[in-house]
Amino acid sequence: MKKIILTLAFCAFTLLVRSQNASVEQSTFGIQTGFAGFWIYNELKLSNQIALRSELGFDARNGKSDFYPDTGFLLTTVVTLEPRWYYNLAKRESKSKRIDGNSGNFFSLKTSLHHSDLLLVLDNKEDTKIVTDLSIIPTWGIRRNIGKHFNYEAGVGVGYIHYFSKNAGFSKDKGEAAINLHLRIGYQF
Repeated sequence: MKKIILTLAFCAFTLLVRSQNASVEQSTFGIQTGFAGFWIYNELKLSNQIALRSELGFDARNGKSDFYPDTGFLLTTVVTLEPRWYYNLAKRESKSKRIDGNSGNFFSLKTSLHHSDLLLVLDNKEDTKIVTDLSIIPTWGIRRNIGKHFNYEAGVGVGYIHYFSKNAGFSKDKGEAAINLHLRIGYQF
């Protein structure tokens, strides 16, 4: 009788453990760098598959544009808020692949603000006029872990950017299509 009860208890425990849902982490914090800057980020769990990523960093920009014709290189502060849906966590877990540190594929709505009052500008001109901009870009991406603390991510998306150029002394505001193409490597604390 003891063997039967022990066997049934073991089977019930196995079913309970197996029935848990794959989920994003409660909170992750780290730093990342890529070919276009460096960032500090935090991802906060909103549901089992959705995390809200907040980010503060520096974006590198090519200064040769309508707004910065005499500037070769521009490094500006950026604040980003990005809800991410990690859609394949259960599939990765069922194949015994890692999901720790929110390792998986995601869709997101990347919303970034370069505001003239928040900007620390590093360029080769002292009198550069800063143009505030807001971009909203739907993005698809992947995030994978390398070891315990390192990770990489890549993403691509097309959206919209609005330049508030009237505030910087230009004749009118400007809006256009924007591309988010990123490849980053990072360290998670």
